[in-house]
Amino acid sequence: MTEAKTQITKVDPANFIAGVEPEKKREEAKVLDTLFRKVTGEEPQMWGPSIIGYGEYRTTYASGRDVHWMRSGFSPRKAKHSLYLMGGYCDENAGKRRDELLGRLGKYKTGKSCLYINKLADVDMEVLEELLRNDWEAMARTYPE
Repeated sequence: MTEAKTQITKVDPANFIAGVEPEKKREEAKVLDTLFRKVTGEEPQMWGPSIIGYGEYRTTYASGRDVHWMRSGFSPRKAKHSLYLMGGYCDENAGKRRDELLGRLGKYKTGKSCLYINKLADVDMEVLEELLRNDWEAMARTYPE
């Protein structure tokens, strides 16, 4: 069985954030780190070279593939922040709540389980916190420790 390419590393997330460019993205990464810590109660870990993850879980897909992944996280990319929010996709009620919250969030784009935000000033931070909390709680229900 093959392991996922993206694994937990020994890199200190604070050191990674300190090197984020440009400076505005670095400052926003600090804000996101504080928010994720507040919502999750978890210390971050680096997943691969550029993803800051909070918590982790294991599951096995219907295909038989075993997965070890973060419960939530983000990556401060140059163009936009990528937030990894899986809970709304694995819990129907959380998905409905996610859709409602996205309607109030502000300017963003989505991928399968990612939320892309160009800059934090584009979104309502209280709604973002609710969105993260909704997602975190769904992951805890779906994948209890």
